[in-house]
Amino acid sequence: MHFMTALRAAWQQRDSLLCVGLDPDPARFPAHLQGRSDAILRFCTQIVDATADLVCCFKPQIAYFAAHRAEDQLEALVEHIHARHPGTPVVLDAKRGDIGSTAEQYAIEAFERFKADAITVNPYMGRDSVDPYLAYPDKGVILLCRTSNPGGSDLQFLEVDTSKGRMKLYEHVARTVAEDWNASGNCALVVGATFPAEIARVRALVGELPLLVPGIGAQGGDIAATLAAGRTENGTGLMINSSRAVLYAGKGEDFAEAARRVAEETRDAINAYR
Repeated sequence: MHFMTALRAAWQQRDSLLCVGLDPDPARFPAHLQGRSDAILRFCTQIVDATADLVCCFKPQIAYFAAHRAEDQLEALVEHIHARHPGTPVVLDAKRGDIGSTAEQYAIEAFERFKADAITVNPYMGRDSVDPYLAYPDKGVILLCRTSNPGGSDLQFLEVDTSKGRMKLYEHVARTVAEDWNASGNCALVVGATFPAEIARVRALVGELPLLVPGIGAQGGDIAATLAAGRTENGTGLMINSSRAVLYAGKGEDFAEAARRVAEETRDAINAYR
């Protein structure tokens, strides 16, 4: 299934714009999982099973698996999501960005090894570094645009001269992706919830292109401002990510139930402003 088809179906069928980020930190796991060789997989699958009906997608962050030599557990996790919760898109948060020949290998890793439905990509090496991902027309390619970290302004807010006039670099990225790179209709953009004015500007530039929005919860992004700035006319268009607030809502053996409560509260808070 095309990533965008699955995403739109999840928006509607689950009445949810919530994306749960899977950033497993074994140091924060409940005591009964500490020291297990499969702790990352067990932790993440329990979170997934507890929250799948509340989300529009899951977003595993590859560094949290690779740092603990747990890539095999990431493979198993994605397989679990697809098998147990069919139709739930999986976004591999890898932020890859390299020359074309290396990007080809990263694309194989994401889409053929890990079986992800979409991947986050850094666009700042240009079109040829993104083409290997775009070569998979049914897979989502989610490009960094206006990121949630404070240092994003160091480069993304620079003024640049373009064929369509002078604009900020993040605006040029947004317009380029929407107008030139999205031939297969599989592109989306990352725009942080910490910058609602920039979300609104990006939405104005890209129409209904989906936006992955990190930064609510622990990073302090405001849900109401995010929805006002970024939702499309039909009340969708967003994948609003929450990671730590959901994952670590509980510290005991009932951690998955606690995660579900927070996920449900977050989904409902988002829906209140749709």
